[in-house]
Amino acid sequence: METLIMTEPSPGADRTEIREMEEPRPGPGEVTIDVAYAGINFLDVMARRGDAGYADAWPYAPGLEVSGTVREIGPDVTELAVGQRVAAFTGGGGLAEVVLVRAGHVVPVPDQVASHIAAAAPLMLTAALLLLEDAGGFRPGKTVLVHSAGGGMGNAIAQLVPLLGGGSLIGTVGRPNKVDSVLKSGYDAAFARGGDLAEAILAATYGAGVDIVLDPLGTALLETDLAVTAPGGRIALFGNAGGDQQAPLPPAGRLIGGNLSIGGFSIRRLWATAPHRVSASLSRVFDLIANGRLDLLITEVGSLADVPAVHQLLAEGRGEGKYVVHLQN
Repeated sequence: METLIMTEPSPGADRTEIREMEEPRPGPGEVTIDVAYAGINFLDVMARRGDAGYADAWPYAPGLEVSGTVREIGPDVTELAVGQRVAAFTGGGGLAEVVLVRAGHVVPVPDQVASHIAAAAPLMLTAALLLLEDAGGFRPGKTVLVHSAGGGMGNAIAQLVPLLGGGSLIGTVGRPNKVDSVLKSGYDAAFARGGDLAEAILAATYGAGVDIVLDPLGTALLETDLAVTAPGGRIALFGNAGGDQQAPLPPAGRLIGGNLSIGGFSIRRLWATAPHRVSASLSRVFDLIANGRLDLLITEVGSLADVPAVHQLLAEGRGEGKYVVHLQN
């Protein structure tokens, strides 16, 4: 089977190649999936450049979410059947024709959900829902600030906020030419990062500040986040897109005095430590899609050979929306 492999850390695509690998076989508690579509994520880029905690060993097989059909089940797996349409969080190796996954990381896909959309759900769509509700404590009427709002996660959050009761959305982007597309996706205001970003965000909220900040940029904008978060607000850090050294968090006295909360969120770790929570959210996402209430801007590429170029787009901040690769019918 064909598998995308990163041979060693690199800032570019020069160490990414396609290899012919032996098809995996499932053991107890495992299944294999014939991959129809695989999601392409910024987490792949973080692994490619060698960020700590993203690639377990080198060479590394990226790819964290897939849709397809069950190929083979392990001897003790009873809740899934061969040929069943499913989506799964893979933990790695999903950018391949066949992938081995834990049965607890697999969720059936309703007939009404297209396979290319299902491939975007285990990581990104589920993370967006959990970020809003669990990490952010979203309730109707809240104001949400999303950094890197032009990507797939930003688009998913724009789709979900109205479904969860509605609120105000403010986005930031790394490039000015992304502002218009963010506004079209449903944001009430959007700003390119740079200049006095805090002042622009506060002006958009008439000085009230935001209730929830969803920040994938590590601690690079933490001072801005603190400056614009209203009393009682939450800041959820869920990545380190720039790969910069993380700064220390503010002292407890500053958080207590400002009535602020800072928390972390990792969808990969949640799948690893509490898969029942994530799979329940994934099933909920599928219900929203099946009922026509949730849709996404998805760009489909046609082969594994196209994936390294998409990784580079994401690495350079030039991607828009969500990308998936079509592997087989």
